[in-house]
Amino acid sequence: MNLKKRISVKKEGRFHFEDASFKQNMRQSLAELLPEHAPEIVVVCIGTDRSTGDSLGPLTGTLLNEKVNHMISVYGTLADPIHAVNLEEKLQMIETKHPGAFIIAIDACLGRIDSIGSIILSPGPLKPGAALKKPLPDVGDIHLTGVVNISGYMEFLVLQNTRLNIVMQMARRITESLHQLDLELTKRKPLPFQVK
Repeated sequence: MNLKKRISVKKEGRFHFEDASFKQNMRQSLAELLPEHAPEIVVVCIGTDRSTGDSLGPLTGTLLNEKVNHMISVYGTLADPIHAVNLEEKLQMIETKHPGAFIIAIDACLGRIDSIGSIILSPGPLKPGAALKKPLPDVGDIHLTGVVNISGYMEFLVLQNTRLNIVMQMARRITESLHQLDLELTKRKPLPFQVK
């Protein structure tokens, strides 16, 4: 099966973190984008704890690591963030430890004022650093971006002055959805031996 072709026919999904059906809709949309026989799944959370707006990734990684996950490996936390300076090195390490894994990338982004609080699930790789015009490698087979503030002017300062409350709530909702996905995948996982 050609994974790239399968993913390319899927559409982007937008979900607001305050929507009551967020967890259900996000988990279902994530499941639809996974390959039929999902290989190992790695979640790569990008961002830094030095900028409130850019901390969505590391906050999500930290919250996800606090849960017991069986089918998902997580990289990028508050204690060990993945950001512009170490992204290439971390991606090489992940490729070595998890060759052929299906990667879900997570990052914060800026957008229109009416999009703040939306989490966008998109097929294809994430292009980190695009808002700040940084040339960084693409990440992931699919990606989640959370609109944490408005774009347009002095974006670095806008990220620095984003309210932590909204970022934390978005991180919690993403974490709940990914953990629910992990629980479902764990139930479907075949036993490593035949019961006779």
